[in-house]
Amino acid sequence: MHTDILIVDDEKSFVRSLTFALEEAGFTTRSAHSGEAALTALADAQPGLMLLDLRLPKMSGMEVLDTAARLYPELPVVMVSAHGDTRAAVQAVKAGATDYLTKPFALDELLHLVGAITKRTQMRDELAYHRSRGASSSGLVGGSDAMEQLWQTIQRIAGSSAGRILLLGESGTGKAVVARAIHDQSPRSDNAFVEINCAALPEQLIEAELFGAEKGAYTGAHQKRSGLVALAHGGTLFLDEIGELPLPLQAKFLHFLENGDYRPVGGSASHTADARVIAATNRSLEAEVRNGHFREDLFFRLNVIELSIPPLRDRGADIEELLQVFIEAQAREEGCRPITVPRETLDLLIAYSWPGNVRELRNLVERLTILYPGQRIRPSQLPTEFHQGSAASDQAHDPSLGERLQSTERQLVLDALDKTSGHKGQAAQQLGLSRHAFKRRLQRLGLA
Repeated sequence: MHTDILIVDDEKSFVRSLTFALEEAGFTTRSAHSGEAALTALADAQPGLMLLDLRLPKMSGMEVLDTAARLYPELPVVMVSAHGDTRAAVQAVKAGATDYLTKPFALDELLHLVGAITKRTQMRDELAYHRSRGASSSGLVGGSDAMEQLWQTIQRIAGSSAGRILLLGESGTGKAVVARAIHDQSPRSDNAFVEINCAALPEQLIEAELFGAEKGAYTGAHQKRSGLVALAHGGTLFLDEIGELPLPLQAKFLHFLENGDYRPVGGSASHTADARVIAATNRSLEAEVRNGHFREDLFFRLNVIELSIPPLRDRGADIEELLQVFIEAQAREEGCRPITVPRETLDLLIAYSWPGNVRELRNLVERLTILYPGQRIRPSQLPTEFHQGSAASDQAHDPSLGERLQSTERQLVLDALDKTSGHKGQAAQQLGLSRHAFKRRLQRLGLA
């Protein structure tokens, strides 16, 4: 053991006895004979444990405890009291002391207590270390209250038996990163994490992608192929943009969620897969159900555990930490010196509402690194939207923002149709959408 113990007692002979006994047991010790000296010793170097006598000259042990608890909240403190001071020692424990000993006490009693406290402290530190490693390796960055709560919820969900999880959050908040973190922290982490974007595949291929297909099941199926559900057996299947899943396929997917059974396209035999299913959406599935675009029974089956991902504007100081992570990563990617962001520029970034969330921040860093490699980024080098100050923040909470976004989306769709002379397939391709996703947008925008 290498725990450093600070012994605070005005009886020098008692201190010498404790010092000898503890050092024989493998601990290192320091001593102080007054409350003032104890606080000075704590300021010089924080020990792993403090043995604090309740009765000290001038500054009492309780006063030292109050100050130490305020300045060093993680420091374990064992109060040492005379036989008649037991009630006060118990009060000290209520005030923040870890435990107490009553003089005279046996050496074995002291060593047992010190050993137990040392072990608890080591376990606490190891847990904090592994949590921080887990969060950073998962891609989750930030120490804000919102992110701390998110990380704790991820760990609870990951270790649970929940097999159906629904992630909600605005576009760009990092739903795929959260899904991966749930998988990595779960007992399934040794098996596959399989991701599919329901909006990125043509409608006629999504079923084959999910469930596989027999040879000759459709044009171009020259050989038998396994689906993503089979690949995810024992692991996690993540469906991003679940709201874009075609209605005919929703019924088949619901059947799989109910009992794990599925049938490949063109196949006659059923197969079974055990996969944790995580679905994500940036839209209201309840509204999609009301509009007839999403099955109500599928919504309720998916929504066993619901987890909301906080938008970047609610994450406070995380912006600065994320910024630094993206700057370093982008500099490595471009093979150049990283950009630097002075305070006046950072203030503009923090005041911005980030409608595109973490993805928008990452894209901004990529743009600035390419345009101004290694430079100090002045406010004037930021895009115009960052100079609107509080107006941008107010806009994020404007009730009419949804209407303006829908109007913008409608105009983009109309422009794409105009450029392709009304050809829906080409318009969808131009917007980076599958035909099915484009068709759904036409219906939602009243353009069908």
